[in-house]
Amino acid sequence: MPYCWSDTPAPDEEELRLWPHESLPPRGYAGFLLATFLLASIPLYPLLGTVLLWGLLPFMLLALGGIWYALDRNHRDAQLLEVLRLTPEEISLTRHNPDGKDQMWACNAFWARLTLHPQGGPVPNYVTLSGGGREVEIGAFLSEDERKALYQDLLRHLPGRAG
Repeated sequence: MPYCWSDTPAPDEEELRLWPHESLPPRGYAGFLLATFLLASIPLYPLLGTVLLWGLLPFMLLALGGIWYALDRNHRDAQLLEVLRLTPEEISLTRHNPDGKDQMWACNAFWARLTLHPQGGPVPNYVTLSGGGREVEIGAFLSEDERKALYQDLLRHLPGRAG
């Protein structure tokens, strides 16, 4: 699961960290780009020494550059972290976005409500926390099964808070 409960110094405090899947590690990233370059260059070998090679080479390099940009952009967009802190007095959710900006939500623990929206949200089985006059999503980047598991896990940590 791409989330875990962290140990906190305070005995009555809990912290949940959620992050998106990182399916391509740095070594796989380099290997994929190298394999793509080698496979894309195979059709160019018979053209070595001809003018036609110089006409096709920029297009192959442009395609490789596009793949590199897409993979790099995906990696940067996945640098996202959500931190849910539970204390007897307050529940807070902080989302650390890839662009460096943080989004925060907090409310009195008594008024917090956890809701699973099976339909009608941007994704199936959408999980939200509400309280303090706002409703915020949690774990929207998780898969459908992971959101269901997250909801069940949060129910264990937030007894009596289901909405």
